[in-house]
Amino acid sequence: MQNEFMNAMDFRHACKVFDETKRISDEKIKFILESGRKSPSSFGMEAWKFLVITNEELKTKLRPACWDQVQVTSCSHLVVILAGIDSVKVESGEVRKRFARREMPEEALDFYMGLYTSHLESTLSSNENIYAWTAKQAYIAAGNMMTAAAFIGIDSCPIEGFDKTQVESILSLDTSKYQVAMVLPFGYRVNEQSQQLRLDSKDIIEFIN
Repeated sequence: MQNEFMNAMDFRHACKVFDETKRISDEKIKFILESGRKSPSSFGMEAWKFLVITNEELKTKLRPACWDQVQVTSCSHLVVILAGIDSVKVESGEVRKRFARREMPEEALDFYMGLYTSHLESTLSSNENIYAWTAKQAYIAAGNMMTAAAFIGIDSCPIEGFDKTQVESILSLDTSKYQVAMVLPFGYRVNEQSQQLRLDSKDIIEFIN
């Protein structure tokens, strides 16, 4: 199992051009998205949403706002990962609902609500701060989806090069609720994988006993 996982890590790379003739099956894209849905999040708030775009006209509209990167239109499925904004605010009521899924006593629920509110006082003070927090968590889901895709032989390319305001406008997002964290295309490669370059483990790993 370890070898299979490492094979997936070796397979994954930032695919620059996808084969436009190949489509990801419904079963496989659901597997990838489920890997994102089951990802960990701070306080278990799951402050994200995944927009799955296969409409070619919409992908064409988005491409100029994504630095005209060909992956946006050549991919099979374009996943736009959104970071939640409103749902993590105490006044939304969602925070209490999500804690309450644990079926804890009311006093325990009140304790966690107090802990959440005090710990995140600065974070929750503005939408900008909230986005900085929830976008980081969205990257956890993105990483898991890319690894899951590689595990079943599907390519991906994480894209941060986009005009956030333009993409949100094209998608008609209510940015008080969700904002774009990452654009993540999935598909099948056309070209050979480029050499994977990584720092040596001794340069980045230090054991402290």
